[in-house]
Amino acid sequence: MADTDLTFPRGFFDRSDARDDAVFYGPPRLVQHIDDAAVAAVSAFYDEVGVDGDVLDLMSSWVSHLSTPPRHLTVLGMNHAELRANTWAHERVVHDLNADPTLPFADAAFDTVVNTVSVDYLTRPVEVFREVARVLRPGGQFAITFSNRCFPTKAVRGWLATDDAGHVRIVEGYFAASGAFAEPVTEQRPSAGDPLFAVRATRL
Repeated sequence: MADTDLTFPRGFFDRSDARDDAVFYGPPRLVQHIDDAAVAAVSAFYDEVGVDGDVLDLMSSWVSHLSTPPRHLTVLGMNHAELRANTWAHERVVHDLNADPTLPFADAAFDTVVNTVSVDYLTRPVEVFREVARVLRPGGQFAITFSNRCFPTKAVRGWLATDDAGHVRIVEGYFAASGAFAEPVTEQRPSAGDPLFAVRATRL
């Protein structure tokens, strides 16, 4: 079932730049997309979640925003050069989730999945969330962080049309529509810089 058949209105997942994402993400961007205070807030949140076993960093780049390396870190993203620069990664996978939301991993392969400031770019999020549940072990968590920064031409229209509180509701809606997670826990994390929001839920 397509995400547009669930709880989101027609056009919600459209983007102003409808080109293949591989074109946009082709040039490496070895920069932080949130400021230092927000980066610290992300790391503190992931510490509280307990990101220390077999971890999948979804829609990753050259930094995974963890304070310490987990036992095994798999990074999945769009740019090979960025992933290669991620020195903590044990496994690197180039994969476009908007073209194919199926994760190329076995069932119950990970203890934790994280997604940092990238959920706003998903055009098939409910399918991706279901895939995340499939690759998580029982009791595993999907932890998502986001701010108010984005590439506006690649963020979905529904995300751009609302505010921070609306973004939280959207991510909660993705969890609910997937039918694969317990009730999500949502909070705004302390940050002296860019605002930082976190939503996490446990696999059913």
